[in-house]
Amino acid sequence: MKAVGVIVEYNPFHNGHAFHVQAARETANADIVIAVMSGNFLQRGEPALVSKWYRTKMALLGGVDLVFELPYQFATQNAEVFADGAVSILDAVHCESFCFGSESGDISSFLRTIDFMEEHQVTLNEKVKRHIKTGVSYPKALALSFQEFNETEGLLNLAKPNNILGFQYIKSVKKLNSQMKPLTVARMNANYHDEHFASETIASATSIRKALFSPEDARPIDQYVPEQTRELLREFSNLYGGFQQWENYWGYLQFRILQCSPEELRNIYEVEEGIENRLIAAALTSSSFQEFMEKIKTKRYTWTRLQRICVHILTNTAREGMKKPESAKYLRLLGMTQQGKAYLNKVKSGLKLPLVSKLSSYKQKEIMLDIKASQIYAFALPEKVRNEFIQQEFKQSPIILE
Repeated sequence: MKAVGVIVEYNPFHNGHAFHVQAARETANADIVIAVMSGNFLQRGEPALVSKWYRTKMALLGGVDLVFELPYQFATQNAEVFADGAVSILDAVHCESFCFGSESGDISSFLRTIDFMEEHQVTLNEKVKRHIKTGVSYPKALALSFQEFNETEGLLNLAKPNNILGFQYIKSVKKLNSQMKPLTVARMNANYHDEHFASETIASATSIRKALFSPEDARPIDQYVPEQTRELLREFSNLYGGFQQWENYWGYLQFRILQCSPEELRNIYEVEEGIENRLIAAALTSSSFQEFMEKIKTKRYTWTRLQRICVHILTNTAREGMKKPESAKYLRLLGMTQQGKAYLNKVKSGLKLPLVSKLSSYKQKEIMLDIKASQIYAFALPEKVRNEFIQQEFKQSPIILE
């Protein structure tokens, strides 16, 4: 059986994702689609709209055969570390290829860009350092530095979010010395951060979330998501009192910041360059997460990076616990179809990492970050369902789609 991998968040699963899953299967001529999916907190430093278990169901109903969780120590990181973790999991489960959506839709431009950057690495690093000194963020500095080269025709536009991720995926494959073949398909209509619906049937997850959180707009999402996603969104909202967003956690975050000394905050992962004082000052005078973020943002720190810092403060994740890992240490199985189960049985003896289908079977400390993240995610849920949600992390077996 031939497997193709996809690296996803499904926040939530929509028609564009369904297209990507089908296109990945067809482009790779694969029998199985394996997804590595972020848990309850995401790469942009925000809580997932619905829990990882609901998003796993969406994925399986949307055509994915196996879903593995991307551990917290990768899922809430910059694009490079995020990619390293996800690619290492796909490699460990013997995917022959992996497929990602991109603005370019042309794999050759990614490969040319990788070669070009390796050839000009020293000069590029110097340019990046120069731009960072002006106060811009690293992603912006990289994009600006790249544009300064004259011979970039036919190379990637590194200002585009999905191109950046795809570029990092391929770099991770090379770093891992993996034999996985990279494939890409062009994204359908909607751009990554579009806040408005882009076509009759395709919309970005950002615009769908905005519609869900803006009932006054009365913009139905029905035509942009599969029916199963609609039903699961409705079920989660009814059971847990709505969808999750940063504002739901603002009180907890504010308390965490104000009960810490500047020294304690400096011990939190990614808190550096004196930003701890800015965090405390803003927490004292803000009445919402949005207001707080507006007060702490700077040219140097992207909104996404600041949100990731907030996640680490919320989960009390120390610098020591997030030492840059090269690859994942375990395979946390969240769900599978019958075909996925057959594939897993076939390759199980040759897996490159230990398979975790129940938490009680894995005793290593790395998984504690995932457990803690799920417990913190539960804070914003109604009290009557909170304990049950926390226990689900320990009791839930992988979801099997019959």
